[in-house]
Amino acid sequence: MTYKSLLVEVENNIATITINRPPVNPLNTQVFNELSEVFSKLDEEDDVRAIILTGSGEKAFVAGADISEMAGLDLVGINKMNKVSRVVFTQIENSTKPVIAALNGMALGGGLELALVCDLRISTEKAKFAFPEVGLGIIPGGGGTQRLPKIVGQGIAKELLYFGEMFDAVRALDLGIVNKVVPAEEVMPVAKEWASKLAQKPPVALQMVKQAVNAGSNTDIESGLIIEAACFGNAFSTEDRKEGLTAFVEKRKPIYTGR
Repeated sequence: MTYKSLLVEVENNIATITINRPPVNPLNTQVFNELSEVFSKLDEEDDVRAIILTGSGEKAFVAGADISEMAGLDLVGINKMNKVSRVVFTQIENSTKPVIAALNGMALGGGLELALVCDLRISTEKAKFAFPEVGLGIIPGGGGTQRLPKIVGQGIAKELLYFGEMFDAVRALDLGIVNKVVPAEEVMPVAKEWASKLAQKPPVALQMVKQAVNAGSNTDIESGLIIEAACFGNAFSTEDRKEGLTAFVEKRKPIYTGR
């Protein structure tokens, strides 16, 4: 897979997508379109069991949207760009594969919104985070005002969104925005370790867990339990369920095929 703004590598059932617009990897329409294309392709690849999303260099994962592109757009143009971003972020959030964000540096504005749609987030201890949009006279438009409160609660979300101040990886970990903080040189190795573990698990079961959690978080408990029951049934009907239970009884490591 060859792209202008992305580097894509598939190895050992793990796809690694690198946003390659150094030094700070800003998001523009081209990046959004390429992300949409690559995630569509990877969703159809049975050999890909997990996806890592990261940025090039050591300075930034993604330091927001491309302001130079935004500044030249009128209302019609910015609404079109904003729609593209929302669509691809939702696409990544609902990918059939588990997605790990390897946060190699700053995640600001749209970059933080992109990180939030990933399932798991591993951050360098040097990373900085912020939603600086209000200081520019705008607000987050890629789902930040909706996804952030579900992670940190309304009060903390409003603090981060209103003031737009930088916070470090330690606070991001405390707030549940990231799952793990490691030294810079360990971000990709840990991401690959996690992805490798996920790649050995039954793909349909992982997909059903993701679907149940994502859909359930947007509804009431009774509706969520109905969604969970449907996902449970889908997982239970697979050959991998038979393999998992048989391997448990036979005291051996299961081998999952995704069927």
